[in-house]
Amino acid sequence: MTKLLTPDICVIGGGSGGLSVAAAAAAFGVPVVLIEKGKMGGDCLNYGCVPSKAMLAAGKHAQAVRDAKKFGVMASPDFDVDFKAVANHVKSVIDTIAVNDSVERFTALGVTVISAKAQFRDAITVLAGDYEIRPRRFVIATGSSPFVPPIPGLDTVAHFTNENIFENTRRPDHLVVIGGGPIGLEMAQAHRRLGSEVTVLEAARAFGKDDPELAAVVLDRLGAEGIVIREGAKVTRVEKSGRSGVRVIFETANGEEKVDGTHLLVAVGRKPNVDLGLEAAGIEFDRRGIKVDDKLRTTNKRAYAIGDVAGSLQFTHMAGYHAGLVIRSILFRMGAKPDVSIIPWATYTDPELAHVGMDEKTARDKVKQINVLRWPFHENDRAQAERKTAGMVKIIADRKGRILGATIVGANAGELIGLWALAITKKMTLRDMTAYVPPYPTMTEAGKRAAVTFYAPLTRKPLIRSAISFLRRFG
Repeated sequence: MTKLLTPDICVIGGGSGGLSVAAAAAAFGVPVVLIEKGKMGGDCLNYGCVPSKAMLAAGKHAQAVRDAKKFGVMASPDFDVDFKAVANHVKSVIDTIAVNDSVERFTALGVTVISAKAQFRDAITVLAGDYEIRPRRFVIATGSSPFVPPIPGLDTVAHFTNENIFENTRRPDHLVVIGGGPIGLEMAQAHRRLGSEVTVLEAARAFGKDDPELAAVVLDRLGAEGIVIREGAKVTRVEKSGRSGVRVIFETANGEEKVDGTHLLVAVGRKPNVDLGLEAAGIEFDRRGIKVDDKLRTTNKRAYAIGDVAGSLQFTHMAGYHAGLVIRSILFRMGAKPDVSIIPWATYTDPELAHVGMDEKTARDKVKQINVLRWPFHENDRAQAERKTAGMVKIIADRKGRILGATIVGANAGELIGLWALAITKKMTLRDMTAYVPPYPTMTEAGKRAAVTFYAPLTRKPLIRSAISFLRRFG
């Protein structure tokens, strides 16, 4: 027999955004139902951010052994990588964090958790398992899934996506990656450092959404580590090779080429999870996701959509940001208009690549006069001490010194970008950034140095030099 529930909020999706909404609402004593058909924690915890960073960490340790002699440490060049142990490490990290996202924890918080698929019956009702839920508001936070393109032959060969590659316990001899975006290149470097040959095929430009000047620093490093990256390589078909291998055929400017590997990873993008019977609820959507207004409301005014499924930037922290805005709107009737310009992102290759705000091209298109400020990591003392000198800080500012954007490539760029994200959020200027004092020696000094270069031309202005000369007369 179906049981009727009438909470204030029904959250569909137990990923980062959905869990944040459920936890916040429950903390204020608001009745919440959370529906999740799969694993709590969503894609980020189980298949994305967490496992990929855990595997990258294993790769960094392997590379540290290779680089140890630069620091006078004589490590054996014949060290081995236990790939099964790496997989166990990845699983252990997921299991440790999963406790925070578990059904038990959220039930203890006061959330009614339903482990079933959600399906809208009409504009005010969703069905899930043995339950019929009619809330005051819906929050759809179902995220996205790997997009698998209709490449001829792909359905005839075994292949990985980010949803199953972390279940692999045997090191690939030769991993072929289709897709040169963040996911593809992170996994390419992790597997290369763990002992695999790796070839990446990208139809356009690797790191196509990032500043090409700084992306080149990462690509140079990946190439130096032995990763083969083919840009302008459009995959036309896939077929079996030998007993258990795979052959990928692709077109380039030089004609048809092929590469044989033992394993294949498809990492060409993501698609929104919209299989919810949205039509019955009067919720419009397209291939990019659910259509929302500037307050994250769908075409059904009872329903909000947040995170990947809302068709915006596909980052875990974006979903969390959306969650906070929706809570403000539902509980406090406050404005909930997202500002994409303040959202940073990072790719966790080595060196890392991070960005916030406008890039140089966008700024030149939108702003009459801009200043492009740079400071290289090789001029930073901490970077020299740690031999992590590949990289730079690049700041985009207008003629008055207002910060428009920042991109950092280098060690810990994902951490360093946070300061610049705060600066853009608070509409700070380069003068503000020159006023703070970073500890020495740290890589944050590189950012301040870049900001200081904005004022370098002042030292050459005749009027200022004349003023200094005049003041010197008084001792």
